[in-house]
Amino acid sequence: MQLLEYTMGEILEKYAEETPDHEFLVYPDRNLRFSYRVFNERVDNLAKGLLYIGVQPGDKVGIWANNVPDWLTFLFAAAKIGAVLVTINTSYKTSELEYLLQDADIHTLCLIGQYRDSDYVNMIFDLVPELKTCMRGSLCSSKFPFLKNVVFIGQEKHRGMYNTAELILLGSHVDDMELEAVKENVKCHDVVNMQYTSGTTGFPKGVMLSHYNILNNGFATGECMRYTAKDRLLVCVPLFHCFGVVLALCAIVTHGATMVMAENFDPLLVLASVEKEKCTALYGVPTMFIAELNHPMFSMFDLSSLRTGIMAGSLCPIETMNQVMDKMNMKDVIIVYGLTETSPGMTATRTHNSPEVRSTTVGFEYPNVEVKIFDPETGEECPVGVHGEICCRGYNVMKGYYKKPEETAKAIDKDGWLHSGDLAVKTEDGFYRITGRIKDMIIRGGENIYPREIENFLYRMPEIEAVEVAGVPSPKFGEQVGAFIKLKAGKSLNEEDITEFCRGQIARYKIPKYIFFVDGFPMTASGKIQKYKLRQMSLELLKKQGIEVV
Repeated sequence: MQLLEYTMGEILEKYAEETPDHEFLVYPDRNLRFSYRVFNERVDNLAKGLLYIGVQPGDKVGIWANNVPDWLTFLFAAAKIGAVLVTINTSYKTSELEYLLQDADIHTLCLIGQYRDSDYVNMIFDLVPELKTCMRGSLCSSKFPFLKNVVFIGQEKHRGMYNTAELILLGSHVDDMELEAVKENVKCHDVVNMQYTSGTTGFPKGVMLSHYNILNNGFATGECMRYTAKDRLLVCVPLFHCFGVVLALCAIVTHGATMVMAENFDPLLVLASVEKEKCTALYGVPTMFIAELNHPMFSMFDLSSLRTGIMAGSLCPIETMNQVMDKMNMKDVIIVYGLTETSPGMTATRTHNSPEVRSTTVGFEYPNVEVKIFDPETGEECPVGVHGEICCRGYNVMKGYYKKPEETAKAIDKDGWLHSGDLAVKTEDGFYRITGRIKDMIIRGGENIYPREIENFLYRMPEIEAVEVAGVPSPKFGEQVGAFIKLKAGKSLNEEDITEFCRGQIARYKIPKYIFFVDGFPMTASGKIQKYKLRQMSLELLKKQGIEVV
C-alpha cells in the first residue's frame, strides 16, 4: 500500500473537486445532508472565522461535544489553518476539564450546551468566571493564560462566547487569499489532532497525531474492509475517540465515501438509520452490537444493505460475532486492535478470516506497520507461542506526548518501537492474541481508565489512608472500576460517601462501581502491592455479599 501525503484539508478538497455532489455527511434523524462540495465550503468559511478571532497555526482548538453536525466542520477548519484539534471526552467533569485546558494550552474552546447530566456552559463559567465580564476575543484568564476564545457550537448566545453562526459571518471579512496563504504552509507531517489518554503517571497525556498518521491509518482501515466511494458507514461511536475520528472519518474521507451519523448511540436509531440510508458498514464496541441484536424491534428492520464494519474496544464473544455476521448480514466485519498512540490501528483481522479468528485474535499487522512481541525483561523478541509485550513501528506511531519528552522516550524506544504495555502472543498462523496488560489499565466498555488517576482523586478525602483501584470482571462492560479503601484509624465512610465525592468531579464511567473497605492489600515479599490479586479479592468479597459478576 502506497502511503498518502495529503493533509486533512487536501483530501477533503480532492473529493470536493472530483465528486462534488456525492454525499459526505448525513444525519438521517433530521434529514441533514452535506455533499463534499457544500461541506468543504462550510469548512472554508469556518476556517476564515477561526483566523478572524486570532487562531494561528499550531494553536490548540479544543472541542467538547458529542457527534453534533459541526464537530467535523471544526476539525477540518482547524486542520486547514494548521491548528491542532484537541478532542475532549464528553464525560469529563470540572476537574478533568481544568487539567486538560491547562495541560494542552487550549487557545480556543468550542463546546455544546450540555450532555447528559453535565451542563458544559455553567462548568466553563465556573472555571473561567472572566467570561462573564470580558469582551469576546479579549479573554484574559488568570488560571488559563493560553485561553483566548470560547465558541458555542450552535445558535444560542452566551456571555463572553462566540457562536458558530457568528464565527462563519466573521469569516466573510477574511479574504480567500489569506486562507489560501495559510493553507500552503500546512504539511502532512504537522500535528493535526491531540487526544488525551491515561498513562503510567496516572494523569492523562496528550497524544500528538499528524495528518500523515491518521489519514494513512484510516485509509489502511478502509482497505481492510474493501471500501469504495459507494460505501455508507453508520457512525455511532464518539468522534472524540480514534475509533470515530480515524477508523471512521479518515477511512471514509480517504475513499470518497459517505458518513451517516448518529449524534448519540441509540440502538433503535442505529437500526432505523441503517435501513433508511442503506448503510453498508457499521461500527461499535461489542456491547453496542449486543444492544442492537437484543432490541425488541430488531426483526422489524431491513439490514440487508450491511456488508462490513468494525468491532473494537474489547474481545467479542464468538456467539455475538456469529450473530452479527448472520442476523445483521455483516459477513465482512473485522476486529481492529491498537492504541491512541498508534493512530490507532496496529493489527486487524481481514474479511476472509473465520469467525473464530475474529473472536479470539486481533488479526495481523496493518500494511506498512511492523509488529513484534518482545520479552519485557530482556528486550529480546519472543518466539511464536511465547507471551511478551506487543510493540509496533511504522508511519502510525504518534509524534509523541505533548510537552512530555521523558514519557515519550519511555513509550517509543531508540529503535522506533512503540511499547503498548499489553501482553500478547503470536500464533503459529501469524495472528496476535492479546492476553493481558503489563500496566494496570481498566477497559470498561471500550473506555480506558487508569487506576492511578482515580486513586489520586480519592486521596483528596482526608479519611482515606490508602486506596487501590483495580478492574472487577463485568459480563456487560468487560470490567468495572473497583476501589479498595483502607481508612485512617477512627475514621468512617460508607459507599455513598465515596460515590457522592466523585459525582460531578470525575467522569461517570470512572466512578467506582464497587467499593470495598479493607484492612490491607495483597503484597509481595518486597512490599509491592499485587494489583492482579485485587481482581480475585473483589470476586470473593462480592460473593460474600451475594453478588455474582461472572
